[in-house]
Amino acid sequence: MRAPGEQLRAWARVNLGALERNLRAIRAAMPAHLRYIGVVKANAYGHGLAPVVTRLMRSEADAFAVANLDEASRLREVGEGWPILVLSALLPEEIPEACRLGVLPVLSSPEEVRAFAAEAARQGITLPVHLKIDTGMGRLGIWYSRFPEMLREMERAPALRLAGVCTHFSSADSDPAFTRLQRERFLGCLRPLPVPMTSLLLHADNSAGVESFPDGGPFNAVRIGLLQFGVRPRPGGLLQPRDIEPVLSFHSRIGLVKELPAGTPISYGQTYRLRKDSRIAVLTAGYADGLPTSLSNRGEVLVRGRRCAVIGRVTMDQTIIDVSALSPSPETGETATFIGWEGTERLTVSDFARASGQVEWEVFCSLSARTKRVYHTDTAV
Repeated sequence: MRAPGEQLRAWARVNLGALERNLRAIRAAMPAHLRYIGVVKANAYGHGLAPVVTRLMRSEADAFAVANLDEASRLREVGEGWPILVLSALLPEEIPEACRLGVLPVLSSPEEVRAFAAEAARQGITLPVHLKIDTGMGRLGIWYSRFPEMLREMERAPALRLAGVCTHFSSADSDPAFTRLQRERFLGCLRPLPVPMTSLLLHADNSAGVESFPDGGPFNAVRIGLLQFGVRPRPGGLLQPRDIEPVLSFHSRIGLVKELPAGTPISYGQTYRLRKDSRIAVLTAGYADGLPTSLSNRGEVLVRGRRCAVIGRVTMDQTIIDVSALSPSPETGETATFIGWEGTERLTVSDFARASGQVEWEVFCSLSARTKRVYHTDTAV
């Protein structure tokens, strides 16, 4: 298998058709009234912001969520008029631009409410905002017992309009009991809201939480990140494995093949020595492309549909694998697959994450700009 198009050394194939089918499968599994907030922070989890957002817009996503103002600004260039939630705290100097762009800031403190209210009044606008409640994540949001303070501050802020309330589950993929407690705390905070709940966007569930979405209740939106890219954060739930397709695969090429005698140390630090006369291949990707050094002596790569072990330390620009079992010998220029299918064999992003000691989110986001994204629609990855 040769690299597509230009002579690429490391590339990620992104299947936009699979992304669209995933969105439709998720929608079909959810209650019909729920709005779909596509989480596209961190360059759409490494998949590429503009192509992913364009496809999600065509596929009838309702809104988007990003991490910061720079991401929101770039998303605005892709499509005007779409609701954009900025999930992270904005810095004081970013508040004027956030108001000008008309994004939906997610506020966590009375101080933030006052700062946004003052700037919105200065610009002569009424700015819709979301309030975030910390129900046990210990990160953003006001602690749930102090939420009435936020509501009182909002009452004194005529330049702001309450558009939504949200929280974030810390362990939706691993601790159902704590997730239920967080959900109960959140629901308790909603009772004294000064406006009807039906007029607000109420969201607590991410990809892991939506698989255990409760029947009934006031929730009317979900934030979908990892699941739309074909990775299930937790087993079971609403969606079956066949419903979700992987969107991204990750490949490199063989730059050199050579024979080495038993006892030869491999790569920096001599962390691996050949146990017998061997054939090794040097791949044209390393940690500058998104292969963590934790894959050293642990990872696997597919060549011609066969698993080949990563040997020695992963370096900045190259990774070494043992191809002794392949016959005939692989040739320079052939493809090596870190994530994806080759023949009937597959290495998933979860396989990659386990071998490298990462989580799937981290794997996607670690793919560097040097790893080219190649977009297509129908070919399986």
